[in-house]
Amino acid sequence: MTASISTYLHCTDPISLAGVVSQLRVRPEVRVVEELEVDRADVAVVVADQLDDDTSRVVRALGRGERPRIVLVATTIDESTLVTAAELGVCGLLRRADATADALVRSITRVAAGEGEVPPDLLALLLQQVGRLQRQVLAPRGLAFSGLSPREIEVLKLVAEGHDTSEIAATMCYSERTVKNVLHDLTTRLQLKNRTHAVAYAMREGLI
Repeated sequence: MTASISTYLHCTDPISLAGVVSQLRVRPEVRVVEELEVDRADVAVVVADQLDDDTSRVVRALGRGERPRIVLVATTIDESTLVTAAELGVCGLLRRADATADALVRSITRVAAGEGEVPPDLLALLLQQVGRLQRQVLAPRGLAFSGLSPREIEVLKLVAEGHDTSEIAATMCYSERTVKNVLHDLTTRLQLKNRTHAVAYAMREGLI
């Protein structure tokens, strides 16, 4: 038998809280926990009218560590909500009008499993936002969503193949100083210890 997903609930008003609790307490897939157990909860469901400053503070406080993963149920989910939710690390979004017991349990289950949940009609909008961010913000700075530029990735590939600084410089037509600066910049920015750590990071992230 699959263990129940420990779930903490936060609502902006007591009537909403009572309604959501009554929906979830009867579901064997979910175990509703009290505030004292929030740090051990797998998922936290935040129910609000909109993702305003107060709700953002709640989400930020709940998402301090790796757990719990956050599901936001909001009356209004628009482009601004998508961007702010992503910045806050929200894993699941659900419109309040769509938040039936089945939909809520499905979202909780997916988020607990490490998946994301976005209303289908907003998925295209989210992808457009990602593309716009890449084109307008990251690309002009020579960066990608990985946090590494193409040049940095190429240098790390050559390091991983066992080349030293002089060989990398000759291969890429750079000075040795430039190669050293590239490695120093990326290890500092990503808080990596050394070249080996940088290569391990890039391999783990599937960059090389």
